[in-house]
Amino acid sequence: MAVSNNIIATVNFIALICSIPIIFTGIWLASKPDNHCIRSLPWPIVFIGVLFLLLALTGFIGAYWNKQGLLALYLFCNAALIVTGIILLILAYIVTHPSGAYSVPGRVYDEYRYMGYSEWLRDHITDPENWGSIKACLAASSVCKKMVWDSYTAPQFFASRISSLQSGCCKPPTVCGYQYVNPITWINPTNPMGDVDCILWNNDPNQLCYNCDSCKGGVLGNLRREWKEANIILIIAVIALICLYLIAFSAYKNTRKTESKK
Repeated sequence: MAVSNNIIATVNFIALICSIPIIFTGIWLASKPDNHCIRSLPWPIVFIGVLFLLLALTGFIGAYWNKQGLLALYLFCNAALIVTGIILLILAYIVTHPSGAYSVPGRVYDEYRYMGYSEWLRDHITDPENWGSIKACLAASSVCKKMVWDSYTAPQFFASRISSLQSGCCKPPTVCGYQYVNPITWINPTNPMGDVDCILWNNDPNQLCYNCDSCKGGVLGNLRREWKEANIILIIAVIALICLYLIAFSAYKNTRKTESKK
């Protein structure tokens, strides 16, 4: 096997190994309770990892057994993945850049404004068709119920770092002026007209604020945070693909030159 092919095979064997953590990261995200109700979130990461694995496998086989056709296919697919990855990064940034999170005086946690998120997220994630199933899933999950297990006093609760889902879906907005009983029980609002969600709040554990816009905002806030983390993986993958392409293209070109001289 030529030196150039040795280089391509070695680099792609390393890439093959590196694709496994990407796949497992997607599976790990899918298993997190916060993502349980939005099944579409982690799978693009798994898909990227699988494509990365298949690409590296193609390059390794083509180089190790000197299959020039496979190497050419590998270079073409690599270039296509680089372009696709860059487009996805740009789109993900545009979609996830707007944030509906805002701070509240006297609270460590943020609250969430639904209309603060991008129109694409609002239309595709929390549209009426999807929201019914997400809402039912949240009500059946332990996202809100587990807050009661911690037995917060009011000062402890206001100083806690609850998740965006818990902030948006498990309690009423602070502006409503509800009095704290426990994390999912609030009574006697002093400003019931302060927000449209104030009248939607219900102490029934199966309802809480699942009908509120603040809950939709909390879901989108969680989705935005997870996608920003996923974007880091995508950036690393694109950089790795570019490095692979440059090394493989140089080695492939050298191999073609060597064969043409024979």
